[in-house]
Amino acid sequence: MIYLTGDIHGDPWRIVNFCRRIKPCRDDVIVILGDVGVNFFGGQRDDAVKAMLDICGPKVLCIHGNHEMRPWTVPGYTLRDWNGGKVWVQEDFPNLLFAKDGEIFLLEGRRCIVIGGAYSVDKPIRLARGLGWWEDEQPSDEIKHFVEEQLRTHKIDVILSHTCPYKYEPREMFLSCVDQSTIDDSTERWLDSIEESLDYSAWYCGHWHTDKRIDRMHFLFESFETL
Repeated sequence: MIYLTGDIHGDPWRIVNFCRRIKPCRDDVIVILGDVGVNFFGGQRDDAVKAMLDICGPKVLCIHGNHEMRPWTVPGYTLRDWNGGKVWVQEDFPNLLFAKDGEIFLLEGRRCIVIGGAYSVDKPIRLARGLGWWEDEQPSDEIKHFVEEQLRTHKIDVILSHTCPYKYEPREMFLSCVDQSTIDDSTERWLDSIEESLDYSAWYCGHWHTDKRIDRMHFLFESFETL
């Protein structure tokens, strides 16, 4: 079984409690749709959270968010093949997988492409207060090119992303304290062009801290869905 949920921001208890309740087997997979937050501090605090997620039982497939470091910038990660695609893994936490953007994974017979990243609307606050912010939070031109090439050459059933296409942005979740004219929405607008060109069955995303569904677009935060 494939389970999906939204951002956990370094707090493993939603996943831990879900596994205690559902008791998934080792062949199951939990997908966290970005902002996992276990590559945030870069030390023992991260490792403690990774250890809790690693021993839950199933594989945990993590999408890149905007409030976390990319795995290849963190010591100890190696690139491995998994379910038809490539993931970043640390030897100490073999059940915790970080999907490489643009990779296509075969999950329950469905071809699922991963597209991570987004803009941090709280970037000025993070910079001013010395909190975690990373310049590579959004997909680079190289990543975008790879994604587009993958979509040109493969039929895709499901998209797993951190943010959503621009047309589906849940505007009721916009922060009133943020001037929206200052927001870089280039990733969402790029996803818009991708969404319009695809024939897909479902699109799952996190980032917006809401649980809702619009057409084939599934927004997940605290809830869990099956693929």
